[in-house]
Amino acid sequence: MATTASSASKEAPTNPRGIPYAPFVDKVEDYVSSRADVENTLRSFQEMVSKYNFMEQNLQRRVVGLKEKMPDIQKTLDTVRFLKLEREEEAELETTFELNDTLYAKAKIEEEVKEVYLWLGANVMLSYPIEEAEELLESKLKAAKKSLRNCEEDLDFLREQITTMEVNVARVYNWDVVQKRKEKEEEEKEKENDKQKGKKVEGGSDG
Repeated sequence: MATTASSASKEAPTNPRGIPYAPFVDKVEDYVSSRADVENTLRSFQEMVSKYNFMEQNLQRRVVGLKEKMPDIQKTLDTVRFLKLEREEEAELETTFELNDTLYAKAKIEEEVKEVYLWLGANVMLSYPIEEAEELLESKLKAAKKSLRNCEEDLDFLREQITTMEVNVARVYNWDVVQKRKEKEEEEKEKENDKQKGKKVEGGSDG
């Protein structure tokens, strides 16, 4: 009995993030019983390729976002650590702060810095004690690095599955071409046999 691509995908094992492995078509006959099944099987395989491509595009966008966000987290963490060190040394701090993208102003921090304000996104800013801010930023940076590693692993995995499905499509298509050729040859043989039988009948009637 032929296995459909949809049922195969439901039963397929997944990678650690739940992305299913693509089935490998070793024997086309396991998926296609006759040429009548070819169109549905190819459509099902193409749908799987489209789903993998969609996941790949989403992951690529996520990777871009993480690579843009991580330097900002690292920069903020370095600043918090610097403020913490200056506080421990009880030194007067001279710095510059950003007014806009191209304009900075000098500032002198004379009092001990006990807390910092962090942007959390969605126009939300909260104050944190320096130690808590450092812990929060460290955890965010660690999570972002892990997420980036997972995304890159998933992208490699998806490319492998897309290649496998493209090979599957080619195998089913080639099988269909071969079967079509065989059917054509059989039809031609039957026509030739009918022709030969017709000649024999004609010869017998002449006798």
